[in-house]
Amino acid sequence: MTATLIENARLIDPEAGTDAPGWLLIRAGRIAAVGREEAPQGAEEHGAEERIDARGHCLAPGIVDWGVKIGEPGERHKESFRSAGRAAAAGGVTTLVTRPDTAPPLDTPEALEFVRRRAAEAAGVRIHPMAALTKGCAGAEMTEIGFLMDAGAVAFTDAFHVTAETRILSRALAYARGLGALVVAHPQEPRLSRGAAATSGKFATLKGLPAVSPMAERMGIDRDIALVEMTGAAVHFDQVTTARALPPLERAKRNGFDVTAGVSVHHLTLNELDVADYRTFFKLTPPLRAEDDRSAVVEALRSGLIDVLCSMHTPQDEESKRLPFEEAAAGAVGLETLLPAALRLYHAGALDLPALFRAMALTPARRLGLEAGTLAPGAPADLVLFDPDAPFVLDRWTMQSKSKNTPFDGARLQGRVRGTWVGGRRIHGDA
Repeated sequence: MTATLIENARLIDPEAGTDAPGWLLIRAGRIAAVGREEAPQGAEEHGAEERIDARGHCLAPGIVDWGVKIGEPGERHKESFRSAGRAAAAGGVTTLVTRPDTAPPLDTPEALEFVRRRAAEAAGVRIHPMAALTKGCAGAEMTEIGFLMDAGAVAFTDAFHVTAETRILSRALAYARGLGALVVAHPQEPRLSRGAAATSGKFATLKGLPAVSPMAERMGIDRDIALVEMTGAAVHFDQVTTARALPPLERAKRNGFDVTAGVSVHHLTLNELDVADYRTFFKLTPPLRAEDDRSAVVEALRSGLIDVLCSMHTPQDEESKRLPFEEAAAGAVGLETLLPAALRLYHAGALDLPALFRAMALTPARRLGLEAGTLAPGAPADLVLFDPDAPFVLDRWTMQSKSKNTPFDGARLQGRVRGTWVGGRRIHGDA
């Protein structure tokens, strides 16, 4: 394999917390060396046959996007491994941690083997599947966690299908604890949140939308933290989106419980008012929150209380979205918009680039035990080269995803991916 020297780069190192000029050498699919000084005049001094001028753009670890929905099996018309792989490459995402809420759900070793085989054939990026915590994601009977781990499951979740039966959930958590498995929980009180299309408050009332109180998230996280205390399980909360959910999360961490939390880029950069005149591309799970909640969650990500920033990529076809707001399917695609949308926080001065990539790459990789998210020598050369200042207006019809349900259609964004590498092989960009 050709050795490649990327020079004149702005290295974003989330592990060291640095943003500084430098160069990086790729050899045999891995990072061979990193330098903070100018690259040597002769690339052959580093054994590099190829030399790339980064032109002062940012070079960072490839994004590890946790919570991606792919439509295989069952809904290939919404998203396939091939289209998701192209979208990920265009967005600087090199690793997809996929959800099991497919049709049928990924609740058997055979289903995971199908995913792994299809991903290897078609995706072009790294795929690590999560498996269902309960059979059919129905919350009635737990899956064979040990067998699913042997088949490659990196975590266990029922995604947005919250288990209402606490006894079943507690047994599943205890079993997962015994096997050292990570459980991903969706913090919502399922009965309060059922059928909700908006967050309760003045806006939802004026629009006449069925709404859920932010306390439903608080109640859900309180219950799950109590079960963590009882069982000792490792739990990651996939979507913490309200200010009221932050104090119990902070107490759980302070008490030494094995918990982490994530949030989607949509909940960090949009609020409930963006729904405007019932725009269904802004209907998400959980629903968009008030501006005070959004600001509180941004601060929680900055401080490290919330650990992971992801797209929560959920493709929906036009027929599912072109319905009255209450009836429309929830969710938005985000593989291609995660980076430029997250850069809104950088340009607003809320987070610096090392902090963003700590949340988008380093922390999710470490929590899941993946070899990714770092610029350290010896690590896989999964990289993204991007210009954080390049402006553009998003046209959803130019996106690589099969489904085009993005709330950022027509939005002015900054941040263009110039190159994406997986295992040292360039899969996107030519400059």
